[in-house]
Amino acid sequence: MKLNVDLHMHSCLSPCADDDMTPNNLVNMAWLNGLDAIAVSDHNTARNLPAVREVARERGIALLPALEVTTREEVHVLCYFRTVEEALAFDAWVYERLPAIPNAPAFFGRQLLMNARDEVIGQEERLLLSAISAGLEEVARAARAMGGLAVPAHINRGANGILTNLGFIPPGAGFTAVEVSRRSPPPAIDLTPYTVLYASDAHRLEDIPEEGHALECADCDEIAIFASIARA
Repeated sequence: MKLNVDLHMHSCLSPCADDDMTPNNLVNMAWLNGLDAIAVSDHNTARNLPAVREVARERGIALLPALEVTTREEVHVLCYFRTVEEALAFDAWVYERLPAIPNAPAFFGRQLLMNARDEVIGQEERLLLSAISAGLEEVARAARAMGGLAVPAHINRGANGILTNLGFIPPGAGFTAVEVSRRSPPPAIDLTPYTVLYASDAHRLEDIPEEGHALECADCDEIAIFASIARA
């Protein structure tokens, strides 16, 4: 079956995302726009995923748990998991390697932890936009060891794209999929070896598309979506 998916968006826990990107707002906007599945991938954290999962289940939208990790090379990598619990375990691994640089909300934006009723239950004080101390291949290995899948994000975009920052995709990282931004020129590399994903990287409600990426899956759940990306 073909699913209409958007597998890269941010909640209000990402400082660069609008405060309006609450669990209920983003899930319901995805539902209104006809999406079957979403992935919420906040910067270096998974801690809003439990609330998003609760809302997504009520709305009947599949949630693929994810984080967008900034590696030591300043490359953004989407790390997908089958369960929120796996994503939270990886979150702890990432947080241990996140520099203890305080967030400056007036400059970067607030980092809001939410419950499923869109109530603020806390704020992350450490800046989530920082690069962690682990390199690209180490992040990919750690994600796989915890049951996940690492996918270089917006590889053809200037800022934090792997092709801009490194100039190539390291074969030793074991990537089976890449994300390509529709807002940038197509990458000048052979994408045949990879599953290619397209997503909104939504930071605002108006960024969530009516037509996402058409993904062929065996079923409309996170297990099938994960398998489709991994070519399992």
